[in-house]
Order: sequence, then structure tokens, then C-alpha cells
Amino acid sequence: MSAVNINRNNFQGEVLNSDRPVLLDFWAPWCGPCRMVGPVLDEIAAERADIKIGKINVDEQPELAGQFGIMSIPTLVVMKNGKVVNQALGARPKDQILALL
Repeated sequence: MSAVNINRNNFQGEVLNSDRPVLLDFWAPWCGPCRMVGPVLDEIAAERADIKIGKINVDEQPELAGQFGIMSIPTLVVMKNGKVVNQALGARPKDQILALL
């Protein structure tokens, strides 16, 4: 499985109605730490079919970033059954990202 680009049009279906936990990555192309986290999330997406990885570009989706109160990036948000269950700010190594789940 690969990471899914999330926008306001597919948010309901891909995140809120997901039958598995969703790890959302709030990022932007100009953010250095975001570029470090991206490949790690792609690796997790490829290894773990039980988790959905969603990427939200805060520059292209300011409404979604605002809805989650995102002030700094990267921010990782774990959602289960349409509810936020965990969240972390800043770049993290793979083991710490997996621990969020």
C-alpha cells in the first residue's frame, strides 16, 4: 500500500470512514523535517497493510490544517473510527512513529 494524498474532497471517505487506523502526515514541500519523515512513512505504508497513511499538504489544504489546529509541521495525527487518538509534533524515527499507533 502507498500513502494517500488527502484533501477536503476525499477526507470523509479516506479518513473518517476508514475501516483501519489512519496516520495523517501534515507537511509542506519546503519543510526540511517533513522531507525526512516522508520516506519513513512511505516505508511504513509499504510494510503495514493494517494502517492507512495519509499525507496532507498544509499549503494546498489550509482548511484541513485549521480543522486540526496545526501550527507546526510535520505533525503526525493518528485517527481511529474518525477520532484523533494520538498526535506528535516534529520529525521522528520510525520506531517512535510506529509507537504512536
